[in-house]
Amino acid sequence: MPRGRIVSAVTDASFDVRAGECLVLVGESGCGKSVLASALLGLLPGNAQTAGSAALGDTGIDLLAADERTLARRVRGRLVGLVPQSPAAHLTPVRTVRSQLEETLAELRGTRRGLRRRGLRGRGLLPGPGGLPGRAVAPTPTVVPAGGVGSARAVAPTGGVAPPGAVPPARAVSRGRAALRAAAEEAAERAAFPASHLDRYPHELSGGLAQRAATALALAGEAPLLLADEPTTGLDRDLVDRTVDELRRHIDTDPADGTGRRGMLMITHDLAAASRAADRVAVMYAGRIVEICDAADFFGARGPRHPYSRGLLDALPDRAFTPVPGLPPELSALPPGCAFAPRCAHATRACGTVPALAPTPDAPATGRVACHHPAPAALPSRPGRTEPAEPTHA
Repeated sequence: MPRGRIVSAVTDASFDVRAGECLVLVGESGCGKSVLASALLGLLPGNAQTAGSAALGDTGIDLLAADERTLARRVRGRLVGLVPQSPAAHLTPVRTVRSQLEETLAELRGTRRGLRRRGLRGRGLLPGPGGLPGRAVAPTPTVVPAGGVGSARAVAPTGGVAPPGAVPPARAVSRGRAALRAAAEEAAERAAFPASHLDRYPHELSGGLAQRAATALALAGEAPLLLADEPTTGLDRDLVDRTVDELRRHIDTDPADGTGRRGMLMITHDLAAASRAADRVAVMYAGRIVEICDAADFFGARGPRHPYSRGLLDALPDRAFTPVPGLPPELSALPPGCAFAPRCAHATRACGTVPALAPTPDAPATGRVACHHPAPAALPSRPGRTEPAEPTHA
């Protein structure tokens, strides 16, 4: 920051995302949600500093300590998919949506590498990196399958005579391109992106279409962990529900390769979308996670325990329709102690110290709350996810 100031955008964030689970992170704008997601993928500005660790399953990768090479070649898109908050800024402006989808699928699924091994790029039949024309190279012998699995036959160099039964290079390219085209259209369909718009450029898309294009790109790699940062921005309610349902299906469906169930960290302001997708809810305020609990408790009769969490729900039109009083503090000028205390009707002198995120007294196995005066539970709630709420936003 100017004049050497340091702003702690996220402090002491501690949570896990389990396989087959959707953890939804909610909170007012500017509380640090998107900064947290960016930190996990190494997308923070160069002057940002991180501390702590973020273990990625049993891969042995610490996302906060990994170098750029590891993040670029092993993590982004392959192990962690991202639905960005600003999709227009993440789409390449000089490439159509189709070409970006096809290139992403080719790289993540190994199709491009397979075509490289056939020597097709050197013949000008396959685009180079970033969609640029393939550079000319000297013809080299290629090996293609022939006669069934486990057997192979050498193919003569370009200009030579291929032995009987060999797959002609042009036909192999045609098959590869047809497969990529079909896969791109399937990925677009999953994100409700119309096939008729695949050949358009990003500047020709509405905000909602750009959001759906970014969602299609994020789902294409079938990554075991998905970070969805405001994935429903710019969508009407029907498309919000369809997008959330597809994201939920992404983590509920067992991958065909047997790699195990996926997980998702979803960041949103839309509490109706959150109630539709979440297994657990984490609430962030002024850079800190102040509560984590089961979605059934958060949206159900028991309700959340932190006064701020309850304020978010009470602000909904189908509830009390009462806004949280006051404004959130600037992260560069946080009050001492509990950052929510100046807005809280229950604040006391004890709130002059920062409360720890501790197990909820009557639900220690499923909830944690950072509050000196947590609200008591109302009524027992049913297990499992709640029914979707009415179309409301907070």
